[in-house]
Amino acid sequence: MVEEEIKGILGAAYPIKGRLTSDLPRTGELNPDCVAKALGISSECSFQEAENVVPRRPQLCPGCGHRDVYQALNEVVAEYPEARVFGDIGCYTLGALPPFQTLSSCIDMGASITMAKGAADAGLFPAIAVIGDSTFTHSGMTGLLDAVNENSNITVIISDNLTTAMTGGQDSAGTNKFESICLGLGVNPDHVKVVTPIPANIPAIKELIREEINYPGVSVIIPRRECMQTIKRKKK
Repeated sequence: MVEEEIKGILGAAYPIKGRLTSDLPRTGELNPDCVAKALGISSECSFQEAENVVPRRPQLCPGCGHRDVYQALNEVVAEYPEARVFGDIGCYTLGALPPFQTLSSCIDMGASITMAKGAADAGLFPAIAVIGDSTFTHSGMTGLLDAVNENSNITVIISDNLTTAMTGGQDSAGTNKFESICLGLGVNPDHVKVVTPIPANIPAIKELIREEINYPGVSVIIPRRECMQTIKRKKK
């Protein structure tokens, strides 16, 4: 932690207050009262939430293609009691929250594929990884290569919204190259599939997910539809 690193630099001569000393809470978010108390400005909590504001969990944007991916995936996963869906870092991580609650875990960027691989190699079926387009290039590709090299029985969903949506809509390094990247890493060409995630296509997407889950090896599904926020900016 940062506190430990600072202590190592400054030594014991300087007091360091933070989470390790319990001056700041070990869990949850910081707020003005926590910081004020740690600084000695205040000894009690005075910050109160507005009574007329109803708490609301973060959600995927209306019309987002990730929504259709999760709807289709949830309906298929329900058919497999032992299924696990390993998530990754991006706006699609919101699929861990209601109303979808699709993701079984999320650790760090690129970990979804390696976690699915490890689970599959240990005997879990089906093991499914959900990763975004920009996160795939940073760095899900190495995990996919390992899975190909060992022919792990995993299904990888690269949910491609054609941008780095989580951090503001920057260009993604792999845009329009994901099929080529997967083929270059050795994924069987018959098991690299591209779909358009819209409500009308959900039945076909569900059938494709079933087919690829039952394929005994590495398969990749790429649902591709542009982020709603970048579409709005372009229209302006």
